Amino acid sequence: MSQNFTRTPVGAGVYFSAIVGPKFKHNRLTVNFILPLDKATASDNAVVPHILRMGCKSLPDFTSLNARLDELYGASLEAGVSKFGGYQVMEVSIRFLDGRFALDNENLTEAAAVLLAGIALEPKLAQDGLFTEKDVDLQRQYIQDTIEAEINDKRSYAIQQCAAFMCEGEPVAVKTFGYPETAAAITRQSAMAAYRNMLKTAPVEIVFTGSGDAEVAKKIFAAAFSALKDRQPVGYPLIKLRPVAESVREKTETMDLNQSKLVMGMRCGELNTPAELTAARLFSNLYGGTPFSKLFANVRERLSLCYYCASRFDLTTRLLMVDSGVEAKNKDLAQSEILAQLKAVADGDFTDEELANTKLLMTNSILSTTDSTVSLEGWYMAQILRGQSMSPTQDIENLQKVTREEVIAAAKKITLDTAYFLKGEDETNG
Repeated sequence: MSQNFTRTPVGAGVYFSAIVGPKFKHNRLTVNFILPLDKATASDNAVVPHILRMGCKSLPDFTSLNARLDELYGASLEAGVSKFGGYQVMEVSIRFLDGRFALDNENLTEAAAVLLAGIALEPKLAQDGLFTEKDVDLQRQYIQDTIEAEINDKRSYAIQQCAAFMCEGEPVAVKTFGYPETAAAITRQSAMAAYRNMLKTAPVEIVFTGSGDAEVAKKIFAAAFSALKDRQPVGYPLIKLRPVAESVREKTETMDLNQSKLVMGMRCGELNTPAELTAARLFSNLYGGTPFSKLFANVRERLSLCYYCASRFDLTTRLLMVDSGVEAKNKDLAQSEILAQLKAVADGDFTDEELANTKLLMTNSILSTTDSTVSLEGWYMAQILRGQSMSPTQDIENLQKVTREEVIAAAKKITLDTAYFLKGEDETNG
């Protein structure tokens, strides 16, 4: 689990982070652009990295691009969009073999960094200076398909809808890829405007993960970003939501589905210290995050009120979501029992063995983040976005220090804000 983390500025609002360890045979290099989530711009922002992934000025078609990737021992380019609280993170990345395993010990890090810098900052454009019509059409369809797929995953959709209802009017409520109508409205002009705004205002986090020479990549990106003039990057301060629910709101939607979904959105009170946040995470897993949690053992197994029942605590928003698959006739019973199990934890009705087993499961999960460059990059990007630099080892150490009294205190802060019910059209409430 040995790795070294460093983060240094290389431009205006541009930082280069390196997570270097000897265990990996491949390296990963990612450029992340961070912008506030806004319904009007979410789809246009989301399409940009996927268009960039299609090529660059020096390699403007798939044939030349793939030939270059083959020369780099089968390197691969990826594009992605993720959501972090009220912010949207657009990324382009390259995964490539470490030079130790190349013929003649080639400096593949330098070549990969040059290619990725070109992808991110020197895209292929049409003669009018906009993205090509073909690329925009193709990636607009990808964004539309992705949004449709979100709706098709009813469990994920229900959680998103509950969060959006809870946080209505806040950036946190905006969906990662935007909405069907905003995706359909993507044009060459709107996509290029989003990209130009990204280059001008987005904070940039460049992350190198692996065992290669990160300094080489850092110099290349420092030079590449120095060519950008008039950058005015905005910050990404943590967006604070209401810590306590003033009342309980209920919302029901009907849809054609076989199994109804009940999502209970909860607010977790004031969590101002790392110790309080760690205790809240531990509470969530004890409550509904393991195969032996309170929700699984009682709501699902003992009482058979649902097909699944789990809790998820978001470190960024400080919101707790309890989601379950239920029959409509059991909705009220399930909701009451979920709250009863919350009270049980708040009353200290759990054993030291349950607490120890939950810590063990969480420890194993944290350790798994060091298994790949993707997961390790994800760990440290989350730290960066929260203004922290805690290693997995430090997190485990902090987790072990949490006491049962701190877990009880975390449970007592929880208040139910929203009960969202996605009901099947043919189901009744009994």
